[in-house]
Amino acid sequence: MVTQDIVKIATECAQKEVLAVWFLLGAALVFFMQCGFAMVETGFTRAKNAGNIIMKNLMDFCIGTVSFMLLGFSLMMAEDYVFGLVGVPNMKIFTDFGGFLAGGGAPSFIFNLVFCATASTIVSGAMAERTKFSSYCLYTVLISVIVYPIEAGWVWNSQGWLAKMGFHDFAGSAAIHSVGGMAALIGAAVVGPRLGKYVLGKDRKVRKVNAIPGHSVTLGALGCFILWFGWYGFNGAAAWDNNSLASIFVTTTIAPAVATCMAMIYTWVRNGKPDVSICLNASLAGLVGITAGCDALTALGAVVVGLVSGVLVVVAVEFLDLRLHIDDPVGAVGVHLANGVWGTLAVGLLAAKSAPAGLEGLFDTGSWHLLGVQTLGIVAVLAWTAVTMSAVFLGIKYTVGLRAAHDEEIKGLDSTEHGLPSAYADFAPALHGEGYGFEGAVAVTGNIPAAEAIPVKKVASFDDGTAPKLTKVEIICKESGFEALKHAMMAIGVTGMTVSHVLGCGAQKGKPEYYRGVALEANLLPKIQVDIVVSKVPVRSVIETAKRVLYTGHIGDGKIFVYDVENAVKVRTGEEGYDALQDSDEI
Repeated sequence: MVTQDIVKIATECAQKEVLAVWFLLGAALVFFMQCGFAMVETGFTRAKNAGNIIMKNLMDFCIGTVSFMLLGFSLMMAEDYVFGLVGVPNMKIFTDFGGFLAGGGAPSFIFNLVFCATASTIVSGAMAERTKFSSYCLYTVLISVIVYPIEAGWVWNSQGWLAKMGFHDFAGSAAIHSVGGMAALIGAAVVGPRLGKYVLGKDRKVRKVNAIPGHSVTLGALGCFILWFGWYGFNGAAAWDNNSLASIFVTTTIAPAVATCMAMIYTWVRNGKPDVSICLNASLAGLVGITAGCDALTALGAVVVGLVSGVLVVVAVEFLDLRLHIDDPVGAVGVHLANGVWGTLAVGLLAAKSAPAGLEGLFDTGSWHLLGVQTLGIVAVLAWTAVTMSAVFLGIKYTVGLRAAHDEEIKGLDSTEHGLPSAYADFAPALHGEGYGFEGAVAVTGNIPAAEAIPVKKVASFDDGTAPKLTKVEIICKESGFEALKHAMMAIGVTGMTVSHVLGCGAQKGKPEYYRGVALEANLLPKIQVDIVVSKVPVRSVIETAKRVLYTGHIGDGKIFVYDVENAVKVRTGEEGYDALQDSDEI
C-alpha cells in the first residue's frame, strides 16, 4: 500500500514537472511568434520600410519586457488585488527573487510577458510606413505598463472580476487579440492613411481608394506559417492534461484551415481569382477566432468558427478600407479585432459539455448565461482599451508627434529613421558611395589616354565623307515573344540591344485585378522593351523582321517606335558614331 502511494506521488510529481517544462516551451513558441509578426508586416508593406518594421518588432518586445517587469506584471498578477480591478505592485521579482521562483512566479512572468508582447506588436502593422519610431517606442511602454496588464488581470488573475464571473478566454481572443486589434484601429485612425492611399475630391471626400501592394508575399506567407506553428504553444501551453492538450491541438488546426478555405472560395467567386494576401490573413483570423474557446469547443465547433472567420476577415478588411477609409496595410483590425470579438462570443454560443473545459454554450445546452458573461466581458475589455489607447495616441500626437514628415514617408522610414539605404543591401540598388576601394583605380596606365589605348581601325562610312545616320528602334512586345525577337535580330546583324521589363498598355487597357478587395491600376500589363541602335543594318530590315516574328493577329502584339540618334560613344575605345556600333570583328 505504501509502495503504491509512493508510486502515485512520484507519478504526480513527474507529471507536474513535464507540464512545467511544456508551459515554458509554450512560452518560447509564443516568443517565436514575434518573428512571424515581423515577417507578415514586412511582406505586406513596401521594401523601403522593411528595416523600420523589423526594428519596431524587436523593440516592442525588448521595451515591453522592461516595462512589464517594472510594473505591468505586478498590476496584472499580484496577490493583493483591489476590488477585482488591479493588483498592488510588490516588486517581489527584485526584492525576493528566491521567493519569486519558489512561488511559481517565474513561469507566469515569462508566459504573460510574451502574451503582452503579442498584444503590443499587433499595432505595428496597422500603423506601418508612416509612424515615428520614437512615438512607437513610447506607445509600447504605455500599453505594456498599464493598458494590457490591467484588463488581462481581470481575465486571468483568479481575483479579477471577470474571472470570478466565469468569463472564459482560454488563450486570449479578448485579452490579447481584441485589445491589440482595438489599439490598431485607434492608432491607424489617429495617425491617418499613407500618402496616396486615398484620392480626395474638391469637397475633401474620398473619390478613389488605391491599392498599395506589399513588396513580398513570400515573406508574408513565411510569417503566417511561423505564427501558425507558434500558435500551438499560444493555445496549448496552459493545457492541464493530455486530453485537453490533444483537443486544443485539434481545434487549433481545424479552425484556421477551414477559414483559409472559406476565404479562398469567397474571393475566388467574387473577384474571379483567389486573393493570396487575404487567404494568408484568413489563416490568422481562424487562429484568433479559436483562441478563446480552443479547450471548450469540439471539432464541429472549430469548423463553425473557421467558416465565420473566413468571411468575417474579408468583410472587415474591405469595410475598413473602402467604407471607413482607415488605412491598415496588414489587415490587423480585421484579423485581431473582428475575430477576437467573434472568438470570445463563439465560446458562449458553441462551447460543449463534452469538450475538456465542460462549459455550457447556448447551442449545446440552451443556456444563455455563458453568452451573457462573454458579451459583458468583451464589451468591458474593448471599452477599457478604447478609452486608454485613445488617450495614449492623441496624447502622443499633440505632444511629441505621432506621424513621420511627408518627405520622410516618401523616402521611406528605413533611410530617414535608421540610416539604412536599403534593408536588402545586395539585392536593391543603393547608389551611394560604398567605399569598395576602387576610388583611385584607373583603367589604363602610362602616357596613352584611355580612349586611345586600343588601336582602332576607322571604317569609311560613305564615299562622300558624310556621317552615317544613327537610328534607335524601340520595340515593345509580349514577354512570350522576346526569345524569337532576339534571335531574329541577331540573324540580320544586330550586334547589341538593351532589354527591360516594363509595364504598359494599349487600347485594351489591361485586365482588372484586385488586392485585398481594392481594384489595382489594372491598365498596366507586363511587357518587354527592346532598344536597338542601328546604322549599318537597315532600319526597315529591323522593323520588318520585328513585325514578322511578333505578329499573332491579337491585341497586344506590341508597338515599334523609331527615333533619330545624335551620336553614340563606345566607352572602351572612344569610338563614336557608326564605328561605336560595330562589333570587335570589324576593329
